[in-house]
Amino acid sequence: MNILGIETSCDETAAAVVCDANDAVSRIRSNIVFSQISEHIEYGGVVPEIAARAHLHYIRPTIESALLQANLTLNDIDGIAVTSGPGLIGGVLVGLMAAKAIAMTHNIPFLGINHLEGHALTVRLTNNVPYPYLLLLISGGHCQFVAVESLGSYRVLGRTLDDAAGEAFDKVAKMMDVGYPGGPAIEQLAKTGNSERFVLPRPLIGRKDCNFSFSGLKTSVRTLLGKGDIVNRQDKADLAASFQKVVADHIIDRASHALSLVDERYQYLVVAGGVAANEYIRNRLNTLACKRKRIFVAPPIKLCTDNAAMIAWAGLERFEAGLTSEFDISPKPRWPLESLKI
Repeated sequence: MNILGIETSCDETAAAVVCDANDAVSRIRSNIVFSQISEHIEYGGVVPEIAARAHLHYIRPTIESALLQANLTLNDIDGIAVTSGPGLIGGVLVGLMAAKAIAMTHNIPFLGINHLEGHALTVRLTNNVPYPYLLLLISGGHCQFVAVESLGSYRVLGRTLDDAAGEAFDKVAKMMDVGYPGGPAIEQLAKTGNSERFVLPRPLIGRKDCNFSFSGLKTSVRTLLGKGDIVNRQDKADLAASFQKVVADHIIDRASHALSLVDERYQYLVVAGGVAANEYIRNRLNTLACKRKRIFVAPPIKLCTDNAAMIAWAGLERFEAGLTSEFDISPKPRWPLESLKI
């Protein structure tokens, strides 16, 4: 079975072909991502209208490139899976309409996929992780712990009360004027910094749940910058390292509580989403998993950020379960994981 996946929920136009091979390495037949960083860099963040226009420009060549790389034509495709939300509505609409048009004209089964489910199931594509497992989903727009019980059965244990982790990275990077995208810029700068120099607040200390909060931490960085003491690159590196360490401390504290909320069947601690590409945070999570006698799994870094291979794989699992979508499915700017019942 060959599934064409399409992803346009934010600022990457992506298409991929994934198949049902037993070997995880052979499953991804193609994975094309056209990044829009150059279109948004001067604004220090994603501009929804610009993103939607860029998706319109890139969508056709991206799909064609994915088919070419897979050495397939649309006649070889058994199903089309496309992100239907959550995300920026203009971008989601571009991908959804393209997928519907292809499915209608070529009589190919069609599925609207939840973007978060794509992230949630990526480790099943890359690492054959069995159900159930504990998922930490951390990205620019989402931050939550999810007990992944089975396909379509997701129990959210905790989520951010304000900003997502990736959003905090991006906003702090913009305040510090260190580049865009903010997450990689902060991580790179932090490598030469002293993480103990600046004292920043640890959010939700003592709370026995596994919710997150990053807005106060972000405000503390703004306050430090406003004092005028951050004057050179080393100062910025120290602040970046201090910020990254406190974010990781917060995530580890929340993860420890989340692990206490699931039983022994949940042998895997999984991380997914754009912030999962941060090696410092990955290493801290791996250490925690070892201490708690769990197996830590993270997708390859290129599959942590938005991509269409994860959408195609989520589609493949759902197609194999006998599911399809009607052509009247609408794009969803919000679409909670826990609402996905089979």
